[in-house]
Amino acid sequence: MTPQDLSDIYNGYIDCLNTQDWGRLGEFVHDDVEHNENRIGLPGYRDMLEGDFRAIPDLRFNIGLIVSQPPCIAARLHFDCTPIGSLFDLPVDGKRVRFDENVFYRFTGGKIRQVWSIIDKAAITAQIRDGNGGATG
Repeated sequence: MTPQDLSDIYNGYIDCLNTQDWGRLGEFVHDDVEHNENRIGLPGYRDMLEGDFRAIPDLRFNIGLIVSQPPCIAARLHFDCTPIGSLFDLPVDGKRVRFDENVFYRFTGGKIRQVWSIIDKAAITAQIRDGNGGATG
């Protein structure tokens, strides 16, 4: 698989998430997927994503940076959204926040098999503390 092939698969995966086309998720995600070293399987992964969209109705995954080196992808995803309630145990409560996620994926057989994700919770905390709702001027 070439770096471009892997990038194309990843872009399809991001489109699947943004359209919430859960019936297609198995085209991109391995049945035995792991997230941050926890084997959650495809049903658990889908549940996690559906929960994200319930907590963040305007959730949209935006690729800021992508590096493809088969069998891995590294990406920096940007989010600009308005979560309801708490987000990552932070009291967002309907405020607009902007944050990034650094995420690494390992593919097996053309599907995401392992995911390692780090969310910039400090950015969210600062926005809640400052009360600027993510506005940067």
